[in-house]
Amino acid sequence: MDRIFTAFAHRIASWSGQPAAFILAVMVILGWIVTGPIFHYSDTWQLIINTGTTIVTFLMVFLIQNAQNRDGSAIQAKMDELIRAIETARNEFIGIEHLTEAELEKIKSVLEQECGDDMTHRQSIDRLIRRL
Repeated sequence: MDRIFTAFAHRIASWSGQPAAFILAVMVILGWIVTGPIFHYSDTWQLIINTGTTIVTFLMVFLIQNAQNRDGSAIQAKMDELIRAIETARNEFIGIEHLTEAELEKIKSVLEQECGDDMTHRQSIDRLIRRL
């Protein structure tokens, strides 16, 4: 079941990010607008677009979240492999994505202190920008 959903979610997420999906959505909305006078802008006419867009939005939330979860996990696995493969890297960083927000903020603060003060950061960023 998981593989079927993952494959389905991947296909839909990939397709929904294409220009054709956007054009289809615009065409549906234009079709709905054009039919307004035919149906005298009735409550049913409005209900059709409201219900349709609500259902699509509700389902897309799950499909997009699935795609983001997969992408995040893949990136994390790649980063963990890079940390593991580089001898001078600190292996303690593998798996830190499971820490709490407060713990991650502590690590970030310590790393920023190790790299120098704000002025040092600004100077490095300025040098980088000048090279571009």
